[in-house]
Amino acid sequence: MARDVVDGEIVESRDALAAWFEAGCKRDATLRVGTEHEKILFYRAGHAPVPYAGERGVAALLEGMNARLGWERIEDGGHLIGLFDQAAAAAISLEPGGQFELSGAPMETAHETAAELARHVEVWRSVADPLGLSALSLGMSPKWTIAETPVMPKSRYGIMQRYMPKVGTRGLDMMFRTATVQTNFDFRDEKDMVIKLRVALALQPAITALFANSPFTDGRLNGFLSARSEIWRDTDPDRTGTMPFAFEPGMGFERYVDYALDVPLYFLKRGSTYHDVAGASFRDLLNGRLAAAPGERATIADWANHLSTIFPEVRLKRYLEMRGADVGPPARVVAMTALTSGLFYDSGALAAAAALVEGWTAEDRQTLRDEVPRLGFAATIRGRRLRDVAVDMVAIARGGLAARANRNAEGEDERVWLQPLEAIADSGRSAAEAWIDRFNGPWGGSVEPAFEEALFE
Repeated sequence: MARDVVDGEIVESRDALAAWFEAGCKRDATLRVGTEHEKILFYRAGHAPVPYAGERGVAALLEGMNARLGWERIEDGGHLIGLFDQAAAAAISLEPGGQFELSGAPMETAHETAAELARHVEVWRSVADPLGLSALSLGMSPKWTIAETPVMPKSRYGIMQRYMPKVGTRGLDMMFRTATVQTNFDFRDEKDMVIKLRVALALQPAITALFANSPFTDGRLNGFLSARSEIWRDTDPDRTGTMPFAFEPGMGFERYVDYALDVPLYFLKRGSTYHDVAGASFRDLLNGRLAAAPGERATIADWANHLSTIFPEVRLKRYLEMRGADVGPPARVVAMTALTSGLFYDSGALAAAAALVEGWTAEDRQTLRDEVPRLGFAATIRGRRLRDVAVDMVAIARGGLAARANRNAEGEDERVWLQPLEAIADSGRSAAEAWIDRFNGPWGGSVEPAFEEALFE
């Protein structure tokens, strides 16, 4: 999340929370896709992580980009922690371990996402290169321990850092050592939201396999193709997972409200101050009975900020977020946009995707989710290899993009951006498997060459 919501309107009822979701429906508006990606920074000389402070630190990088872009500054306790483009609704922000994130503007086509990303990389490189900085296109830091990883000066992250070890064993790994690419996409109405949410949840393991790109930890192989995905399985069961209730009768905005109300709070933000209320109940805040904050009432800002601290495989806000992919190079970042648009923004493609996952039970989906970080395309569901599901999914997206027929200046439609995923699905081998081959072969059992070969550029 780029910056916290500041709407101070008091929430009077549970119904108002459901109405907040309802306000996100794009009934007659153009549907758009926003793409977010994180990249892990390092110094080219020595391959060390990049601290926040210092002449060549993350703060200096942000200041340099601010000088180029002129975006609104986002600060926390006097520290520059991000930049916001009010006109485009785009932002640059920091994850806990210094992962550098672009939250892209909502775009109509993958062509626009590609242009936006190219501009971002050009500006970022123009500032990062003189500082001696580069970035990895891997889904997890391949070398540094948590203790070696810098900590960014963001108040909400300090609260999460204290709370995470109480509810799981991998929460700090998630915060400090992983990097993802996600897409945010619209829904027309409540029924459309439910269909898209169910399809996205069911297909998320296939997307995880397509984007699997985190086989290294602490300088060695970690036994997974997507260690980032595995980490989420033991981060915090209250706020992660596959949400089986989403497939039950009666699913809608109110059901998601009930789910979110039962996810413990992390913090309350009042003014510029974050108050640690980790583990407390939003229901108590809604009713004005939060023991950690006597007399405080829930606001729309509290609700929106709370929703940003819930981490299921697919997340509902005033749009849907696909959250299961490891980051990769820019071509795969744009491919994520193309895949999402192809699957969800053509009615025929959405119907075909729903048919692809029809009949899968909650147990089927959970078993697949549990197996895919280690097995990737070799995982199976109802007797089918996940590789075959992924091939079908990408083909459906290709058909959806063809039907959309959004062409660039060269006359190409959005299918051109799907090609990296088509190549992976057709080969049945993820990027992680290629890196493992490099590690066991020409790299000689060292991850150091990753800092030359797995670059975000």
